[in-house]
Amino acid sequence: MNFRDTLDNNDIFGKVAQAAQAIGVPVYVVGGFVRDLIMTRPSKDIDFVCVGSGIDLAQKLAEMFFPKGEVMFFKNFGTAMLKAGGFELEFVGARKESYERNSRKPIVEDGTLEDDQKRRDFTINALAISLNADNYGELLDPFEGIKDIKRKIIRTPLAPDITFSDDPLRMMRAIRFATRFGFDIEGTTFQAITENRERIKIVSQERITDELNKIILANPPSYGFKLLFHSKLLHIIFPEMAELQGVEAVGDKKHKDNFYHTLQVLDNLSEKSDDLWHRWSAILHDIAKPATKRFDEKVGWTFHGHEDKGARMTAPIFKRMKLPMGENMRFVQKLVKLHLRPIALIKDVITDSALRRLLFETGDDLEALMALCRADITSKDGSKVQRYLQNFDKVEKKLIELEERDKLRNFQPVITGEIIMETLNLKPCREVGIIKTELREAILEGKIRNEYEESFNFMLKIAEKLGIKNE
Repeated sequence: MNFRDTLDNNDIFGKVAQAAQAIGVPVYVVGGFVRDLIMTRPSKDIDFVCVGSGIDLAQKLAEMFFPKGEVMFFKNFGTAMLKAGGFELEFVGARKESYERNSRKPIVEDGTLEDDQKRRDFTINALAISLNADNYGELLDPFEGIKDIKRKIIRTPLAPDITFSDDPLRMMRAIRFATRFGFDIEGTTFQAITENRERIKIVSQERITDELNKIILANPPSYGFKLLFHSKLLHIIFPEMAELQGVEAVGDKKHKDNFYHTLQVLDNLSEKSDDLWHRWSAILHDIAKPATKRFDEKVGWTFHGHEDKGARMTAPIFKRMKLPMGENMRFVQKLVKLHLRPIALIKDVITDSALRRLLFETGDDLEALMALCRADITSKDGSKVQRYLQNFDKVEKKLIELEERDKLRNFQPVITGEIIMETLNLKPCREVGIIKTELREAILEGKIRNEYEESFNFMLKIAEKLGIKNE
């Protein structure tokens, strides 16, 4: 198979070939770009392997064709990077690797192209295209990666036990690629993941979380989580989620499997949102159900308070997984805490007071919350799902009408603590807090409008009840 015509459509390859010839090193396009080319997927990252110094090749390319381009060197890894023509080009010398038992950092030696292809994680990533004059454009596929692409199979070039023991992160990568492309993991390869799963413990949490996030951003993400679960990697990297699996029954009363329910919610939400943190809210929305599960003879299985406990669990999970602890974590925490509120509203007579409180607590995240709640309707009864969704439509319509009228998103009472203290000649104290709370509750209950004169007079009435005189 020859890709000369394809290479000729992009002058980057000809320029790299000329630079390699100038310093006398063979060079090849390798890895993901070749894979994506064969799968007709767009790619802006191009990796080049030369039998020699990748840094020298990058320098020569910049000198000959991109004098204004900035080459970034990573001498510890023997790699260099250059941005050119809308592409990110990475250069490395062919190498072979060996590993020590307790580290995934390889001992690296110079090697041949064959050595370099052997060290690749999967056959679909071990493809290379020659840029050399004698066989320009020829595909080099020693491990039948083309066949695996056609069969939609993830398989390792070497024995999978060696591949995964040497670099355990590749177990996560196998699942990530399978999820991203909709491929199967070949049987012995998956068995090796299961048998080597404990090796993942030598990998840094940051690298594990990076792969997990890429799985979450794939479509549908549930496939990756099923592979993580059945390989039992999930039990090690995310035990709280693995604990969701299972159905318990007492007599004829049983609860649903909250693991597979969570995956359905995640898939449902992923059809509407590609935001990572929104998807994390789906993953964590029922995370506290195992901890709050109780059986009641009259009502069956209950999970009272799982939304509050789930919100409290969010920060420790984020911290352990080295996820950002700021605004993104608080967004997920808020949605976990509030995810039952809209569902409760559709079951009751919808009061303006309840709607005001929801608007007040969600602020700018109302649409994200409602999308999560819609995704959370996973009944097998299609008519029941439709009824719930139609009721959500009614709730959303009322919320929009109320917001247009009362402007309650992220609202703050017009009477601030400073105004209270100045008017009533108070210093910071318990009474100031009581007055602020009473004002906020009166506005949310619709007793007063959030306007200065009306709120000011109400403040004076509260102060009078507390025995505070306006002097």
